[in-house]
Amino acid sequence: MDIDLKEFRTVLGTAGKMQVTDIIKTLVKTFTRKKMVSAAGESGLVRCLSTLDLTALGIGSTLGVGVYVLAGKVAKDVAGPAVVISFAIAAIASMFAGLCYAEFGARVPKAGSAYVYSYVTMGEFIAFLIGWTLILEYIIGSASVVRGLSTYVDALFNNSMRNAFEHAAHIQADHFSPYPDFFAFGITIVFSLALAFGAKESSLANNIFTFVNLGVVLFVIIAGSFKADAKNWKLENPCPKGGDDCPNGIGGFAPFGISGILTGAATCFYGFIGFDCVATAGEEAKDPKKSIPIAIVASLTVVFLAYFGVSTVLTTVIPYYQQDADAPFPHLFDTIGWSWARWMVSIGAICGLCSSLLGAMFPLPRVIYAMANDGLIFKWMGTVNPRFHTPLMGTLSAGLLTGVLAAIFELGQLVNMMSIGTLLAYSIVAACVLILRYEESEAYEKRDNREPKTLEYTLKQLLNLNNLHMSTKLTSRIVSWLVFVYVILCFCTTGIIRTFSGEIMRGKVWPIILLVVVLSCLAIAVLLIHLQPKSEKKLNFSVPLVPFLPAISILINIYLMVMLDIMTWIRFVVWMVLGLSIYFFYGVWHSTHRENSTSSETT
Repeated sequence: MDIDLKEFRTVLGTAGKMQVTDIIKTLVKTFTRKKMVSAAGESGLVRCLSTLDLTALGIGSTLGVGVYVLAGKVAKDVAGPAVVISFAIAAIASMFAGLCYAEFGARVPKAGSAYVYSYVTMGEFIAFLIGWTLILEYIIGSASVVRGLSTYVDALFNNSMRNAFEHAAHIQADHFSPYPDFFAFGITIVFSLALAFGAKESSLANNIFTFVNLGVVLFVIIAGSFKADAKNWKLENPCPKGGDDCPNGIGGFAPFGISGILTGAATCFYGFIGFDCVATAGEEAKDPKKSIPIAIVASLTVVFLAYFGVSTVLTTVIPYYQQDADAPFPHLFDTIGWSWARWMVSIGAICGLCSSLLGAMFPLPRVIYAMANDGLIFKWMGTVNPRFHTPLMGTLSAGLLTGVLAAIFELGQLVNMMSIGTLLAYSIVAACVLILRYEESEAYEKRDNREPKTLEYTLKQLLNLNNLHMSTKLTSRIVSWLVFVYVILCFCTTGIIRTFSGEIMRGKVWPIILLVVVLSCLAIAVLLIHLQPKSEKKLNFSVPLVPFLPAISILINIYLMVMLDIMTWIRFVVWMVLGLSIYFFYGVWHSTHRENSTSSETT
């Protein structure tokens, strides 16, 4: 399937003499070359992380300062006491994505997470796009977390750092910070050095931060439960119903209705982002095929219980419309007369931010390491230090870039770009699960049976009227195309919902008919996938209810992506153009897979 470098250069040099179809076929062969997963244990990374370490990493990266802010904000402005249902819906949606990651973590126990998964399944070009997207996600995620940590610590000391830095070096430029945050830069470098010195050492520090954070969350839940009153879930808002003077709904358990619960679920979904960092540690886990699925599911479960617990306490102790959206827990303890507990919350928030920072920074050098090892970005970035057994240069260079961004940029407008990267990765992983579950069976491949290539046979196979009980090359291709069509239909569906939501809510006929037609096509595509025979390959962990569960995960992720603003998409496109330049001028020619295939052909 693959072509060597000389052939590809010949194609480019003689493009004018070739037919367009020939050029397209050659490019497709190049872009779809897939990574062959070799035996474990060949890298320089050390397998030192236990299931507990991976679970703490997943909890720490997911349960950051959001647990101290998100519940109060969503309760007051979006969902009311029904925020507990919003968190439950978000947890279920996140679990769908988590199960897909868990299956791939068991299938492909390699560093690189979604990048490696897509390389194995979809080919090199898609893998590079995902890897480049993940780099953006983790850089911006780390920079925003460390800037939040700096802001939180500074607030405890009456903004003394901000005043000193702004007095020393004031910056006047749009989208930049008004001052260079040297504290954020220094913290980033310190954490980068900690990660560079070894996975086990940084994991130990993360475990300490995570357990302190969980301890504080548990304290908040237990302490607040003594003052809880279920009547606060039934109180009516004292302001007049409706109108601008009543921004917090009409009271009761669900003052904003079903739409408020669903909108709250979309916001709460981002509170579960971060568990995917567990999958990047595939080459440093002691038993990745078992520990990665367990760690992902366990971390998401613990995070949900924490969010559910704190949101229940918040809304039963204080009416939802009296919540402080920015600092709900200090406000709660002031209300019940426990002002000393503010410092407990501050300690938990700082530990939560520290564990989030480690969780955000941990995957970045692993993705860079995986891409550099494959030759798609500069190989020196993936060199493993023989003493520390970590990608030292990749870790330090990523930390330096993150520190600079955290120090000089105003990151508020860039945070949504992190969401695009995460949701795109979630969607690709779910699609990969679908494709691999229906890949050609090894038993059929060994038989070397040749299927009829007639159009009639192919059309009959859409409904499996050929009565095939074993997946073949044809059924695998059918599923791949159906997954592609399903993804396009998901974008169409969510685009219709975003564009015509007002008309649909008012009962206008033609947008409703259009939405029903597209949703029917979605259902048909999933049903046709379900009718195809599955691969008989045995897995250590497998996603249940395939193809329905991954399909729902794809739809949810694409819906959330489409809901992001247009400027976020423009910035994302600019980043991707930069990445594609690197791929076409460097990655295509230095791909390890191309070099391996070339050497095997010459021998």
